[in-house]
Amino acid sequence: MISIGICDDEAPTRRALRTPLERKLQLLGISYRILEYDSGEALFSHPEREYLDIFFVDFEIKPIYGMETAKNLRKRNSHTLLIFVTAYPDFVFQGYEVHAFHYILKPYEEHKIQAVLEQALEELGRDREPYFTLERKSGILKIPLKKVLAFSSDRRKVVIFLNDGRRPDFYGKLDEVESGLPDYFVRCHNRHLVNLNFVSALEKDRCICGALQFPVSRAFRQPLEIAFARLLLR
Repeated sequence: MISIGICDDEAPTRRALRTPLERKLQLLGISYRILEYDSGEALFSHPEREYLDIFFVDFEIKPIYGMETAKNLRKRNSHTLLIFVTAYPDFVFQGYEVHAFHYILKPYEEHKIQAVLEQALEELGRDREPYFTLERKSGILKIPLKKVLAFSSDRRKVVIFLNDGRRPDFYGKLDEVESGLPDYFVRCHNRHLVNLNFVSALEKDRCICGALQFPVSRAFRQPLEIAFARLLLR
């Protein structure tokens, strides 16, 4: 899921930016979440700011101006792609101070907004670390896949085993989780999906994954052995 923030003190202006973004994302079939803020203060009062992939900010918003908002966000979040929107081209050059990705001039042109969005999505595809995303009441939780040892089904819940010992869980099905993961996550059992990057040994009926052990069922043993061998040969 792509998380996008729009910061502008005028609701019609936010809507004029949001509408073409949604059209393009829906056309591309990309799951997204768009969050709107009417000021820099509103942005920093919400924990979701930590997980924004793309952030559109108006240079002229008050009381905290767009550049100050961008600087504060950049201090907290180095990976967000910052895109400034302004009616004054002279402001564009100030964006270099915060490593702005792009800019859009007012009044908005739909094709320009969508072209900048496409460039941002390409940049995210090249540089973004793969995450598993959970939506909770407190906000979005993004878990880097490089920290996940395994996913396990426990009745109606799925448990995530992390390499730091944490075990967050959520309501869901293991089949649905598996369909969105890279190919180094492989079933060892109907109830367990392991990250081959953490597997240190395969035995007759068990898989050693970090400090954990998971059962290996007969139905999944051969595909698991083949996937593990391929990983070792890379």
